[in-house]
Amino acid sequence: MAEPLLLGIETSCDETSAAVLRGPMRLLGHRILTQDVHEVYGGVVPELASRAHLQVIDTVVDSALSEAGVTLAQLDAIGATAGPGLIGALLVGLTWAKAVAYALGRPLVAVHHMEAHLFAASIDDAAAQPPFVALLVSGGHTMLLWVPEWGRYELLGETRDDAAGEAFDKVAKILGLGYPGGPVIQRVAAGGDPGAWAFPRPMLASNQRPGEADYYDFSFSGLKTSVLNRVHHLRAEGAFEGAVPDLAASFQAAVVGVLVAKTMRAVEEKGCRRVLIGGGVAASGPLREALAHALGPGGELYFPSPRLATDNGAMIARAALFHLERGAPGDIAPLDVTARPDMAFPGLVQPC
Repeated sequence: MAEPLLLGIETSCDETSAAVLRGPMRLLGHRILTQDVHEVYGGVVPELASRAHLQVIDTVVDSALSEAGVTLAQLDAIGATAGPGLIGALLVGLTWAKAVAYALGRPLVAVHHMEAHLFAASIDDAAAQPPFVALLVSGGHTMLLWVPEWGRYELLGETRDDAAGEAFDKVAKILGLGYPGGPVIQRVAAGGDPGAWAFPRPMLASNQRPGEADYYDFSFSGLKTSVLNRVHHLRAEGAFEGAVPDLAASFQAAVVGVLVAKTMRAVEEKGCRRVLIGGGVAASGPLREALAHALGPGGELYFPSPRLATDNGAMIARAALFHLERGAPGDIAPLDVTARPDMAFPGLVQPC
């Protein structure tokens, strides 16, 4: 029997993406169109993002189908991001998917964007399967999960303010480096000293213990403010320009240090030296290197390829495949499903 053929649609923020996936790992067609208009503003403008999705979604889907050599009529199901994300952007992709699902009489899966990031690495690597500790780091979210099996997730900690990716974007803007922040900070930081400035490691203290509210949670707003204050002092001294590489390196080291320390706490508590990272920040070389070093011999680290780390239709199709095959109540969405910017993470269980 042939493996299911799925179309995945992603429009949660500023990438319009479509992918055709056969089974769990055969990516037949994949297109990602990133909106560069937001670079002018140093961040995503929701209204511009929605309009751009509307203008290109037909072309992006047609291109993915053409690359895959299939037609809409050959699809077995359609998956689309339903949340979280920008409401206008979400509605473009989800409404498109609902219309096609209705016209073809195919099942529709309304996918949670962050759950999809969990599946991204498994498209490239069949070994990226639970159990594992998962660190999801993106522009809008920072979450630490224990994943004993697909569809069952224990939320250990999450950000209380800025997400890691958001902090990178804001600090890049402060340093005058452009948008998006993660890649440019990594590039500039390569020429700097990560120990030049002792920026704080927020919510990270040696006296924290499991069960305490801040043991796994994250906070990056104060770190961003610390960088801003340092920049003000350096500008007043006329020493800012030459300090940018050191500032970038020191900030990046602080973020990576917190992410790795919190993740390793979960590794030790759960007794599982298998870690998966997902989301745009998962493309960070320093984060991957630091986690691999912390895990040491015998540890296993899984991460998506750079193309699958960003928001993309392939991960949406892969998550949709899981729900399609599981077939539990709620896995197949009714056609009156709507987008939810605050969509709850599916399958969350109480901490063990």
